[in-house]
Amino acid sequence: MSDLPNPLRHGLRIGRTPEPCTVVIFGASGDLTSRKLVPALYNLAHERRLPGGFSVVGFARRPWDDAQFRQVLLDGVNANSRSGAVEAELWASFADGIHYQPGSFDDPSAYALLAARLTELDLRRGTGGNRVFYLATPPEAYPEIIRQLGAHGLHQSPHGGWTRIIIEKPFGRDLASAQALNQQVLAVFAEPQVYRIDHYLGKETVQNIMVFRFANGIFEPLWDRRSVDHVQITVAENLGVEDRGGYYDHSGALRDMIQNHLMQLLALVAMEPPVSYDADAVRDEKVKVLRAIRRIRPEEVATYTVRGQYDAGSLSGRPLPGYRDERGVDPASQTETYVGLKLFVENWRWAGVPFYLRSGKALPRRVSEIAIQFKTVPTMLFAETPMHDIEPNVLAIKIQPDEGITLKFGSKVPGQPQIRPVTMDFRYGTSFGVASPEAYERLLLDCMLGDSTLFTRRDEVEASWSLITPIHQGWLASPAQPFPNYEAGSWGPTSADEFMARDGRTWRRL
Repeated sequence: MSDLPNPLRHGLRIGRTPEPCTVVIFGASGDLTSRKLVPALYNLAHERRLPGGFSVVGFARRPWDDAQFRQVLLDGVNANSRSGAVEAELWASFADGIHYQPGSFDDPSAYALLAARLTELDLRRGTGGNRVFYLATPPEAYPEIIRQLGAHGLHQSPHGGWTRIIIEKPFGRDLASAQALNQQVLAVFAEPQVYRIDHYLGKETVQNIMVFRFANGIFEPLWDRRSVDHVQITVAENLGVEDRGGYYDHSGALRDMIQNHLMQLLALVAMEPPVSYDADAVRDEKVKVLRAIRRIRPEEVATYTVRGQYDAGSLSGRPLPGYRDERGVDPASQTETYVGLKLFVENWRWAGVPFYLRSGKALPRRVSEIAIQFKTVPTMLFAETPMHDIEPNVLAIKIQPDEGITLKFGSKVPGQPQIRPVTMDFRYGTSFGVASPEAYERLLLDCMLGDSTLFTRRDEVEASWSLITPIHQGWLASPAQPFPNYEAGSWGPTSADEFMARDGRTWRRL
């Protein structure tokens, strides 16, 4: 056998493997477990990123046994794993560590049985008391689960290992409820044990924002008010609320998308370079951005926000009912399914540069993008020529579905006195030749490794809610909106275009 190194692996680092541990999933009978969490764990096992003895314990109300739970998860992995068809031998090894504990979230005896099961796994599979508790439940169950974990001593490892807890969004409904939930969590767990998850931060293209900015010398000098005209952040969904009508009607696009996903993207785009690539150093800079954003007072919502709600229409050739006709939705609902915001980061770097955020359901395409539009050059040089019509440069970071980065700039058309915009494209798939890992793979692995960089901290959550809550209060105090006001399959209400036109700008065509 040759001792020569594989040139295709030159420069690649071997990823760390966490210590043996058990992941306990509360709400394990739900869709998130079979569709996202366990397929992500299986993919990690497929890539040999999980430790020996790794175990999963599902906790939910359904009266399943281990075999039934394993079958449900096998079906979920077959349907949702990016690794393709399940490998029988690998699954047999993986499934040997999967167990199920039936019980209600408020039943003390179920937690006593859970504690006994975890101790048994520590002894039999060598997990050393290392545990991750994952709350994949409705938010109203969080306080009781956390209280029961504390009451049964499960917030600390009995064998000198570590204990961590992952809490799914939404983390609160407003600033007051987020603060109350933080107090409940931190009455049992210490802040370093708490991993508040936003799956957008696990996407490769989102993680690449900091690398793109801080590992390339040519962009950072242009990344400020002197060169940037404005920034647009779009997260569009080409589906309605589907079976989430009951939940969504009490949430809306502002709470469901803007407060977490889009605010995280804004913070990564606008943050200063951290002093190190350390969890707290990175999150310190993100919090500074959120605190620097000018608050929109309730009486200012008509100036700095726009909202909409979809009516019946069609998506990809199939009919879609209007939002108010969806199951679980109030027929007179004032809940928004589309939001546009104009925000300003009031610091030295970004003073005067507007950040436009928009997110909506039932739009033509599923697409997430950050677009930095640079200021136009003075046109005196070409003012008296046919080449005077120059479009601004745009740097677009495409988060999904076509992950990559494009740069638009002007170029002379050969043989013609014209300037035409052209683009340079980078695509993850074609450049690296491998599929990007799913967001939950990265986030679950990071939690097991004790790396909280891609998770939100207490002050970060509360800073975000402090921006969103006054907007919602302003909407509640405003007259009822003429909903629905945009057709499913369109790019939102006409008022959203007017919102941009007031500033002499337009939304990007996606």
